[in-house]
Amino acid sequence: MTNLTTPVRPVRLGNMAASAERRADGSTIISSVETLGPYPRSIVDALKQWADKTPDAVLIADRDGAGWRELSFAQVRDAIPPLAQFLLDAGLSAERPLMILSGNEVEHFLLGMAAIWVGIPYAPISPAYSLVSTDFGKLRHIAGLLTPGMVYASDGTRFAPAINAVFSADTPLIVRSNPPEGRNAHVFADLLNTPVTQAVAAAHAAITPDTVAKVLFTSGSTGLPKGVITTNRMMACNQEMIRTALAFLADEPPVLLDWMPWNHVAGGSHNTGIAIYNGGSFYIDDGQPTPARIGRTLENLKTVQPTFFTNVPKAYEFLVAAFDEHPEARRNLFARLKLLQYAGAGLSQHVFDGLDAAARQETGQHVMIITGYGSTETAPFAFTTTWVVSQAGHIGLPAAGMSVKLAPNGDKTELRLKGPNVTPGYWRDADKTAEAFDEEGFYRIGDAVRFADAEDLGKGLVFDGRVTEDFKLSTGTWVNFAAVRAAVIGACAPLIRDVVLTGLDLNYIGAMIFPDLEACARHAGLPAGTDAETIVAHPAVRQKFVDSLAALAAKSTGSSNHVARALLMAELPDIDKGEITDKGSINQRAVRTHRADLVAALHADHPGPDIIVCPQKGT
Repeated sequence: MTNLTTPVRPVRLGNMAASAERRADGSTIISSVETLGPYPRSIVDALKQWADKTPDAVLIADRDGAGWRELSFAQVRDAIPPLAQFLLDAGLSAERPLMILSGNEVEHFLLGMAAIWVGIPYAPISPAYSLVSTDFGKLRHIAGLLTPGMVYASDGTRFAPAINAVFSADTPLIVRSNPPEGRNAHVFADLLNTPVTQAVAAAHAAITPDTVAKVLFTSGSTGLPKGVITTNRMMACNQEMIRTALAFLADEPPVLLDWMPWNHVAGGSHNTGIAIYNGGSFYIDDGQPTPARIGRTLENLKTVQPTFFTNVPKAYEFLVAAFDEHPEARRNLFARLKLLQYAGAGLSQHVFDGLDAAARQETGQHVMIITGYGSTETAPFAFTTTWVVSQAGHIGLPAAGMSVKLAPNGDKTELRLKGPNVTPGYWRDADKTAEAFDEEGFYRIGDAVRFADAEDLGKGLVFDGRVTEDFKLSTGTWVNFAAVRAAVIGACAPLIRDVVLTGLDLNYIGAMIFPDLEACARHAGLPAGTDAETIVAHPAVRQKFVDSLAALAAKSTGSSNHVARALLMAELPDIDKGEITDKGSINQRAVRTHRADLVAALHADHPGPDIIVCPQKGT
């Protein structure tokens, strides 16, 4: 818990005020009362403005050996016209977009900006669909839906198996290196020499706020990826919403160090957009929140001192665990930092407390930890807190220019959203588009919320799980999925990655636990490279989970929150089966479906020896 007697590092934030209108049908409309300021027609117009104002300021950088490959605003601006001309010459259009298969790098950024500049939609695709998947099913589905006119992959050799399996031989390619043989492939560096004609200026003048800038594919909770249409208006107004709330962004150009993948809206629109819109510098972190890659983030923190840091909960968990052994990384992270941001529903309390403790150790102050909330369909910024909170889960109040509807849905309160940052729909999918909006045009995000304080709207809202994730036991008792999942993760931290809950129409709650295998191996004193089955079966690991789950069971108040049985999973979630998204989110339904035999074993009359039984206190 945060010690509120310690001073908070000063940071200028906006005033997130809202009004509420309660309706006779039981719904409530909450609207921001803050005025949304003017914003350009497109994010690339902001890029040009900063290139004229501060041409030599670093805009984008990625790692280059021991240092950084940096491009200034002027260098980015000047690279766009020849790239845009090449795309136009290749016949790319709204019907034949640009498809980018590889991850975050300078070339990816330049191609994306060039496409937006002349009104060509582009779609950054998860590299996992090409490099991790073995059947390329999701990539094939996306390609069929998108009908790309050109494909970019940084390394032609690495991506060759996916390219050869999915794209016809006449599909033109761009590569940074290793053009594959037998393909119509162009090397990126050569594109920069394309002679520029008036066609670029004409196409740039013709873009509007409604022009599609990019298509972002989301896997959702079930099914194949769907393409979220992202317009110029969505991206530009969303940055103005962000700056209205995070007013300090207007005071000095922000510095970001960020790994989050650009095929997701947080990394590719929210975070890069903050740098573009505010004249800031975006350093591409080649680390990741995994045991094998977190060291790169710690290394990068030796040379970059961010002023704004946003990340996924797992990354913060790794950083907190590494701070004691990497004091320089901790010092640099907090040296100039204005605040930390995380996705509101997912940060465990022990990680929240660890970040706060590290900040106080380095600065003698709290560095504000705020929560953002939104989705790909909201560009993504829709909610934030701009005040100190002491617990995870708060999402705050709606952004300037937005209104939201709170609609009764069973024993939950469903959240729906409306604003200029909300998508017009899904790419070439009229049915899913129609399903996504209610009769008043509010987007159905599928999440539930509750008031932090029923008597004080100013304290904002709290995430209350997915509307569809709660389930009933055979007794008719409702299980609050979000609360139980958070309780299991909290009880078993730091040896747990995630948990899938079972028990729909059954007698009790079960838990299929995906351990953090590296943390478990360290706990048991096992060497690196030990196989998963050995780690999970080790007596020290098993006993730690037995003890943690027994302590949780002792706190339970009834069948609605009593996890009665658990199973440690040695087999990781399978991306080809849809059990996990490329950003690491577990698909609960897919895991239960594909591992129905394990669900049955959890709920068998006579549990096997691998099942952890957790009696409730007093039983």
